[in-house]
Amino acid sequence: MLSRTADHLFWMARHIERAENTARVLDVAHRSSLLPVDIDGSTEAYLWYAPLNITGCASGYEAKYGLARSEAVTRYMALDPENPSSIYSCLKLARENARSVRGAITSEMWEIINATWLELNRLSAQMEYEQFPEFFEWVKDRSHLFRGVTLGTILKDIALSFIKLGTFLERADNTARILDVKYHILLPSVNDVGGSADYYQWGSLLKSVSAFEAYRKIYRDVITPQRVAELLILRDDMPRSLHACMNEVEAALIDINGWSGREARRRAGEQHADLHFGRIEDVFSIGLHEYLSNFLVHTDLLGQEIRRAYLSCRDYSAQMQVSATQMQ
Repeated sequence: MLSRTADHLFWMARHIERAENTARVLDVAHRSSLLPVDIDGSTEAYLWYAPLNITGCASGYEAKYGLARSEAVTRYMALDPENPSSIYSCLKLARENARSVRGAITSEMWEIINATWLELNRLSAQMEYEQFPEFFEWVKDRSHLFRGVTLGTILKDIALSFIKLGTFLERADNTARILDVKYHILLPSVNDVGGSADYYQWGSLLKSVSAFEAYRKIYRDVITPQRVAELLILRDDMPRSLHACMNEVEAALIDINGWSGREARRRAGEQHADLHFGRIEDVFSIGLHEYLSNFLVHTDLLGQEIRRAYLSCRDYSAQMQVSATQMQ
């Protein structure tokens, strides 16, 4: 496979997954903002800086809008074409990458991406603030539809391996960021730990990553931060956990193979082993925020190794707008 073809497949998958996860980050913020807390101007700004910081959009937002406000942040991260990490920009880039490799994907995959882009343009022209929760669900549904159509129609060859590689590398990155929402939004004060607000906040986070039912099935108990972290970091039977994502990343790299990818496979194997043999007690002894930040640094380095080994020489920074070092 040509490196340019691999590059387009990889980034097509990453941008679709990124659009879905941006919708999930905003969903966490919206759910948290509905909790019964005292909201003044400074508190609202504190709550809504979280999704900006998590996705690396804070500086761009401040230059355009100033202080963080719910509607402005939501529109900037969802529909602003000038924000390279917005849902709008991600779906646009996904379509452009898919169009460049029409011969490497199925007609059904192209039709889903193209229809999503056309519908997005229709929706964005008339979107009211109250409609954004429904919009986030629509984005997630379109991502799920594309993934289902991909697995149901494409040959299980190297093209699928690059699609999986892009999807699960992006998902691992974003799951870590969404989990870190707890440190930006859900835990403004240590006095909230163990309270009713704390319970509903963790519940909203689990629902935002489609993990609430899985948590209930596995733990059958009250929601605690340690168990939520264990579910989303170390459980390899949870589809959006870091462990499950790195299972898929390592498997995709093994399928792709090639001498030039030895360092990428080594890095992926190292991260996978850390998750496979890790204990949640060790994660919390380091500090959850510190652990997630370190994971994101290594994920970014892995992405750079994959680019050097397999992908074309297009500007990496232009595609990967959010780096691990931007997480605060």
